[in-house]
Amino acid sequence: MQQDTEVAAAVGSCGEGVLLRVKVVPGASRSRVVGMLGDRLKVAVAAPPEGGKANKAVCKLIAEVLGLPVRDVVVSAGTSNPQKTLVITGLSTDRVVEYLALLLAG
Repeated sequence: MQQDTEVAAAVGSCGEGVLLRVKVVPGASRSRVVGMLGDRLKVAVAAPPEGGKANKAVCKLIAEVLGLPVRDVVVSAGTSNPQKTLVITGLSTDRVVEYLALLLAG
């Protein structure tokens, strides 16, 4: 599927788990996964970009989408940047790609 290939560009693996590259748009009207933006998953969150609120909102949203506890999703790079890298534990790389591709397919 084309969607799987696009999503796979944003997903990688590391010793701690699965890496997910995201582009975060804070201060949106609602929190949601928007789609792909190049090699990153574009995510809009209602939280403002101050005091780590947007980072927490991104982790919460991705955890909900993947059916994981929030503690299994952490920002590992880009804490003060819109382009972030998340580390996800509790799922394989293939599962993360599968779930995100299904979500984006509607």
